[in-house]
Amino acid sequence: MKQTGLYISKNGVDKQGFTNLEAVHWNYRPAKLYEEAIRREEAELSAQGAMVVRTGEHTGRSAQDKFIVRDEKTENTVWWDNSKSITPEQFDTLHQDMLKHAEGKELFVQDLFGGADPTHRLPTRVFTELAWHSLFIQNLLIEPKPEELPEFDPKFTIINLPSFRADKARHGCRTETVIACNFTKRIVLIGGTSYAGETKKSVFSMLNYELPEKRVMPMHCSINVGEKDDSAIFFGLSGTGKTTLSADPKRTLVGDDEHGWSENGVFNFEGGCYAKMINLSAEAEPEIYATTQRFGTVLENVVMDPQTRELDFNDNSLTENTRGAYPLSFIPNASETGRAGHPKNIIMLTADAFGVLPPIAKMTPSQAMYHFLSGYTAKVAGTEKGVTEPEATFSTCFGAPFMARHPSEYGNLLRDLIAEHNVDCWLVNTGWTGGAYGTGQRMPIRETRALLSAALDGSLANVDFRFDPFFGFQVPTSVPGVDMTILNPRETWADKAAYDTQAAKLVSMFIENFRKFESYVDPEVRDAAPAPARAAQ
Repeated sequence: MKQTGLYISKNGVDKQGFTNLEAVHWNYRPAKLYEEAIRREEAELSAQGAMVVRTGEHTGRSAQDKFIVRDEKTENTVWWDNSKSITPEQFDTLHQDMLKHAEGKELFVQDLFGGADPTHRLPTRVFTELAWHSLFIQNLLIEPKPEELPEFDPKFTIINLPSFRADKARHGCRTETVIACNFTKRIVLIGGTSYAGETKKSVFSMLNYELPEKRVMPMHCSINVGEKDDSAIFFGLSGTGKTTLSADPKRTLVGDDEHGWSENGVFNFEGGCYAKMINLSAEAEPEIYATTQRFGTVLENVVMDPQTRELDFNDNSLTENTRGAYPLSFIPNASETGRAGHPKNIIMLTADAFGVLPPIAKMTPSQAMYHFLSGYTAKVAGTEKGVTEPEATFSTCFGAPFMARHPSEYGNLLRDLIAEHNVDCWLVNTGWTGGAYGTGQRMPIRETRALLSAALDGSLANVDFRFDPFFGFQVPTSVPGVDMTILNPRETWADKAAYDTQAAKLVSMFIENFRKFESYVDPEVRDAAPAPARAAQ
């Protein structure tokens, strides 16, 4: 077997069961991976130097094709209501079939870390069939120092072979595409899809499962930090402004997607960013746009003129989910360590299309746990086929697809950490005011940023608050530099009775959604639920 690369580990690929490979290419740097990807006709070069690739049939995650091995270890620890299972025997058959499929092939290997905290990082070995997949994951995870690579000993393995086709009867899966996670053996197998995001999310799934046992909180969030090591956590589903609002020129970006909170503070799971590219512009998001003009960035399904090699970020003919993968170092204001101290503030973002929630509200730890488990935002008309009016969306822990354990485990751990470190918690509505979507208007970004700044610098602690009759949290009545009229959403509606009706409707949605968690939480959390009856008090 031919082995190439500057950094070949003494812990060889035989440890992962590979035999009869044509070649193994170890820890290639970007320039070499560019050469290989272009030589193999996997990728093209843009006019500005980015690598442009297409993922074919799969332009997003195949959530229905993800499975977890159900065994003695996972039987009572995995949230099976949210996860599909396969047997250990089916996984082993799949594993052996993929190893057999790899024989005679050239594979690319990256030895990387998942997690910037040295105490809790996960040494990860990623095998890819495609050269561009190797650059993608090198961008997204954390690179060891060159002197660490010869002795690198992986504790987690990902094998990604897009050309492999699963057998439904033989492997216990749904289609020819499969993502199979074995938490006991610490292996993830990916076949039948070229969408690189599956590899990134496999690391998150593994850390989501393992870290809570060590009392480390895994989080789908962005984090930034100020000069006083006053880090802030931003939770939020797609479209709520998580990436935009955490990108603050006055604060350092720790990371924009996946983090942990340990006894040492907060830390990034990743060493890069995987940003949406659709409708990207230099004016609206200059820092992200600049990464697309650089050598080393991988652009997935971004349309490019075949003659000029110029990029068209507005063209969605391949998918709305166009993506760019680049090292965090490409962002000027990014942290060099990926670590920061314990948070002073937690921000939960929601884009409330019903126009009910205030632009900012302060929550108790129990209220924060309630809203964390709820994971609320709203879709608006036109965002998805069939959506004709505002539609509530609840994704528990702001990342349900990646939560291997029951949400209450993450929620209880978060509440304990909030109390232990005396963290201020805020609910921020980036959605609508003055009426629901179609009648009201989007919350002004200038006002949202001003309110966030006041929360993060501590000045919001010095203003007067009122009790929200529907949701029970505290809402500021006036904030310097902010238009007072938007602080009370009811007052922004021309028809106050219509507001009350809409608020009661949203409260009932929260209550109905939370029923599945009621038996798992303490009375204080159940009491933190919104209640229409409060409005009459």
